[in-house]
Amino acid sequence: MTNAARPVLRVGVVGAGVMARIHAENLVRLGHRVLIHAQAGAETLAGLAEMRASYDELLAESDWILIATPTDTHHELAMQAIAAGRDLIVEKPLARTYAQAVELVAAAASAGRRLYPAHVVRFFPEYAALHGAVTEGAIGTPAVLRFTRSGSFPIRAPWFGDPVRSGGIVFDQLIHDLDIARWLAGEVDQVTAIVRHDDSGPAPVQAAHVTLRHRSGAISLASGVWGAQHVGFTTSFSVAGTGGLLEHESAREQPMIMQLDHDQPADGLLPSRSAAADPYLDELAAFLQPDRDSPPARIVTAADGAEAVRLAEAALASLRSGQPVEPAR
Repeated sequence: MTNAARPVLRVGVVGAGVMARIHAENLVRLGHRVLIHAQAGAETLAGLAEMRASYDELLAESDWILIATPTDTHHELAMQAIAAGRDLIVEKPLARTYAQAVELVAAAASAGRRLYPAHVVRFFPEYAALHGAVTEGAIGTPAVLRFTRSGSFPIRAPWFGDPVRSGGIVFDQLIHDLDIARWLAGEVDQVTAIVRHDDSGPAPVQAAHVTLRHRSGAISLASGVWGAQHVGFTTSFSVAGTGGLLEHESAREQPMIMQLDHDQPADGLLPSRSAAADPYLDELAAFLQPDRDSPPARIVTAADGAEAVRLAEAALASLRSGQPVEPAR
């Protein structure tokens, strides 16, 4: 990737956790100037960025703001950035509640600011290829979509395990698959969810299952696990349509297989994987395009981020009621 035609931006990163580091490293790779403000731990990023003592100082000196802080802080920090006239990127989820997300979308639109939720899974090659295949009609009309996402329970920071702050496994993990399901099969009119939690061992274990009924008639099932600390991170999907099937398992040697009901190879690998591919880098490169109407940056919009929060919030409402829920409008 060349940076020759790309203007150097001052990007203010809020936070000092894992995602803040990933974003800071990629911003440097893209040739941008990185400023950092965090309540704690900013010194660990000192080699990557310039430290700023306050958020006000960061806002005053930045062209863009990138928020990579606990979920329950996103709304307030983003509203301040919009008020300061800054374009911004917000780590998923866009906000902790749908009402907050809607307010952010409206505020950014009113102020004429760009607001992008960092739903990076859309930039992973397998999911981008899946979307391309569905859009092109390669598997016909999507009918049944299954997604899984598993990893160890996030004990690295206490706020992850606090459902009030993070929204728990549905908001922090499965929101990726809720977003992808809507991206592929369209709007959702009913959400059902169950969660099982076990904290009897040395670290908590949690599993969640969310079922979406799309207006198109398609059904999506998303399952997630926060497991024991030795559990590796894996993902999978199976998308069946009227004309074929697309499957992916990250742990499989041949991770993506397409089976079609028409005259195309049934054993092709989609896509070829490259060790050089970095979805986090590609995400930032798309968002930070100098053209405000650049098509690549439209791959995920502020409205998409709000809709993902709406589905996650409906899943939590279903958990509380034990019944299917219509997402709030």
